[in-house]
Amino acid sequence: MAIEEWKELENGDHGDLQNPLMPTQEEQQQNGSLQMLYLSTFVAVCGSFQFGSCVGYSAPAQAAIREDLNLSLSEYSMFGSILTIGAMFGAVTSGRIADYIGRKGAMRMSAYFCIIGWIAIYLSKESLSLDIGRVLTGYGIGVFSYVVPIFIAEIAPKNLRGRLTTLNQLLIVTGSSVAFLLGTIVTWRTLALSGLIPCTTLLVGLFFVPESPRWLAKVGQEKEFLSALQRLRGTNADISTEAAQIQNYIETMQSLPKTKLVDLLQRRYIRPLIIGVGLMVFQQFGGINGIGFFASETFASAGPSAGKIGTIAYACIQVPITVGGVILMDKSGRRPLIMVSAAGTSLGCFLAGASFFLKSHGLLLEFVPVLVVVGVLIFIAFFSIGMGAVPWVIMSEIFPINVKGIAGSIVVLVNWLGAWVVSFTFNFFMSWSSSGTFFIYSLISLMTILFVVKLVPETKGKTLEEIQASIDSQRDI
Repeated sequence: MAIEEWKELENGDHGDLQNPLMPTQEEQQQNGSLQMLYLSTFVAVCGSFQFGSCVGYSAPAQAAIREDLNLSLSEYSMFGSILTIGAMFGAVTSGRIADYIGRKGAMRMSAYFCIIGWIAIYLSKESLSLDIGRVLTGYGIGVFSYVVPIFIAEIAPKNLRGRLTTLNQLLIVTGSSVAFLLGTIVTWRTLALSGLIPCTTLLVGLFFVPESPRWLAKVGQEKEFLSALQRLRGTNADISTEAAQIQNYIETMQSLPKTKLVDLLQRRYIRPLIIGVGLMVFQQFGGINGIGFFASETFASAGPSAGKIGTIAYACIQVPITVGGVILMDKSGRRPLIMVSAAGTSLGCFLAGASFFLKSHGLLLEFVPVLVVVGVLIFIAFFSIGMGAVPWVIMSEIFPINVKGIAGSIVVLVNWLGAWVVSFTFNFFMSWSSSGTFFIYSLISLMTILFVVKLVPETKGKTLEEIQASIDSQRDI
């Protein structure tokens, strides 16, 4: 695969170097007008922005909510962490829901859950209603975390799929940053109401965009399938070849027996399942949610001078670096990007671990605050450029459509379960050994590289059907 990519570069196939976020003139002529594609993607990533808003809400609201509602630290900790519990339930049901009521239907349902949750938080006068609202928003974003990248992957042409799917992660990061900054200037109740904006935008936008053509083909709505594909590719685009590929693939998949959970252990499905679950395990157990949730405390523990500077830099660095990942996604390919990202997160964790090791032994104490800030910032920068987005992109690409619902639900569930485990155990590990904690995360990042080299296929520039053929051929080797 790497040799083929190198030959493409030698032959002058450099992707979208001149204007990486927009199609070339040749692509524009081939695909017709892509305005509906971009509108559909924008509507979908409103769900991603909502995801980020929910994740970023608890940090700036903590002091005010505890004071207004007289919550103990344990009660507020429950409020913060229960989001992941709701998200796990959302993940378990997301695939089946998206298969039964469609990708648009699943996004619409998720938005309603989030709206009810935010209203419950806004009206809360005690911890119970606060927690109920948090669980409801968690359920909504649990479904969003599956259906948004799946929807984008299914509507996008192969030459734009990576970049457009990566917008999912970009809008998650943006939503979290906006919630954090907005929470410093408005009350916690007003901040909760602001969460209604992306939900309302999504609900309105869904009236104007088509359903996923692949889902329509799967459920036998042939006329609607062709209409949706034509709208997404432009009125003057020739969709006959792509439509035939999709229909042939759907017919092949539907000739197989209905998929059950145990069927995922079959040889044809086990490889993509291992890839999807493995990438999410390495993404989460590399420490992102522990380091992210407790970044301020981590900086402060290295020294008073590191706390404020590190926190501000951490908040500012994620969005521009994630934009870089969007640009690189379809230019460099998935495999190189995730391997470089994992190498960078390993280096960042090693530097942070080394700083705490020096502090514990009373060595070079004047360099400890700088070293931990640099280490954590290197970690988050390299995570944002690849490890944050690429696993979601690959998850949306590798599963056959007949198992995409149930397999995708498992992958998203593993992701949320990992997020809870890491965030819950981080402080315990730090009290055991701050340096040891970061060294463990560094080692896990190195293991990610080996996993990608051995198992993960390159999906850049391939249709979803071609990706399945590639995985099947590797399975037979």
